[in-house]
Amino acid sequence: MMDLHKDAGAATEILRTMWTIRRFEEAVDDMFARGLMHGTMHLSIGQEAVPAGACHALAEGDYITSTHRGHGHCIARGARLDAMMAELLAKETGYCRGRGGSMHIADVATGNLGANGIVAGGVPIAAGAGLAIRLRGQDRVAVSFFGDGAVNEGAWHEGVNLAAIWDLPVVFVCENNQYGMSMSVGKAAKVERLAERAAAYGIPGSTVDGNDPQAVYDAVAEAVHRARAGLGPSLVEALTYRWKGHSKSDKNLYRTREEIEGWRERDPITRFERAVAGTLTDSEIAGCREQARDRVRAAIRTAHAAPDAEAATLTDAVYARSE
Repeated sequence: MMDLHKDAGAATEILRTMWTIRRFEEAVDDMFARGLMHGTMHLSIGQEAVPAGACHALAEGDYITSTHRGHGHCIARGARLDAMMAELLAKETGYCRGRGGSMHIADVATGNLGANGIVAGGVPIAAGAGLAIRLRGQDRVAVSFFGDGAVNEGAWHEGVNLAAIWDLPVVFVCENNQYGMSMSVGKAAKVERLAERAAAYGIPGSTVDGNDPQAVYDAVAEAVHRARAGLGPSLVEALTYRWKGHSKSDKNLYRTREEIEGWRERDPITRFERAVAGTLTDSEIAGCREQARDRVRAAIRTAHAAPDAEAATLTDAVYARSE
């Protein structure tokens, strides 16, 4: 396993990725508040360590499936910020030509099989990708990201069970941010840790600190190695927290300010900056922040200048054309 704290290149990549996710989502939050974006969005501010650590364990050609709270997954897997921003702004240059918005970004070029507005919707897709990998004889894996609320969905059970009985190369990563909308995970599940659910399918399950990129990377890297070796899937539960509400209309009436502030003090970015202080200089750490800021600003400028999605071509991807 790689020590992300001691490897300057890895430390820089992880820190830059987390700052990019943070700055991108802060910008999106601001644009929605000012009426420059429409529809809805779900922010993962506070959860940056999970996609950054997990995706660092993947190789070129590997796949991921994402969620409605998926900006971080897209960015950590190498998505273009300008195409992401354009999609949220309903521009023709967006990943889905401005038709999908925040919850439906897909980037097949980087192995991102798509965000999903359906809770647990990406789980059977990941199992399907794992089956395709097996049938093609490829040395790849599929990682499925989902939240704690997904673990009680039928699609989750079906997808995990299929992957388990067929020993498919899939890694299931649960971003347990403590709430499914306004439902506390403690009220939604009897088990203390959701990773305990893995035992029912005969696969390994582990729970890690989801605000520590190293812990996430170690667990996912081990699961990826196991999957590549033909030993089947694993379940990794990453304990984290979303600072913002479920969506932009959430009033946060179900949790206290003290709870939110307590988790903000465990900011994964601040913690990682302290952890790599002996490997990266102050200027290198500051450089990661600045690069993230500049990349997001450039993406906003490019996206705003792009042409709006055309209503006249809205059905182009819905109906098949007859020649």
